[in-house]
Amino acid sequence: MKYMLIMRTVDQAAVDTFENTDFNEIIAAMGKYNESMIEAGVMVDGAGLSDASEGAVVEFGEDDPVVTDGPYGELRELFNGFWMLEVSSKEEAIEWAKRAPLGAGSQMEIRRVTGPEDFPQDNEWIQKEQQWIEEGRVGRG
Repeated sequence: MKYMLIMRTVDQAAVDTFENTDFNEIIAAMGKYNESMIEAGVMVDGAGLSDASEGAVVEFGEDDPVVTDGPYGELRELFNGFWMLEVSSKEEAIEWAKRAPLGAGSQMEIRRVTGPEDFPQDNEWIQKEQQWIEEGRVGRG
């Protein structure tokens, strides 16, 4: 099963701590965490994200989509990065999340990644997605 670990910062104190911590120390801690998951054979992908001020949100309603440039939303609504893991259970994903080198004021959301097998197999678009995966056109395999 694939799980996404979504890293969040939920308060300004955590942001301040991050900004006052040596960047090389942060990279080393994250690098060791990533390396442990790679060596265990569970890490599929992962990345950090740029500051929300560089992003945008496209909101859908009754009319044309509305674009809001960053920063947007409450601090706790934003996520800073993610990991994709291939593990045997939600419990294993939780155990890996608990090992993340994050401090107070941080959260890790854990979500199972759905695949074509989770949807009706007689659907044309589900069949196409499975074909794209098998052809290597999308990275869900």
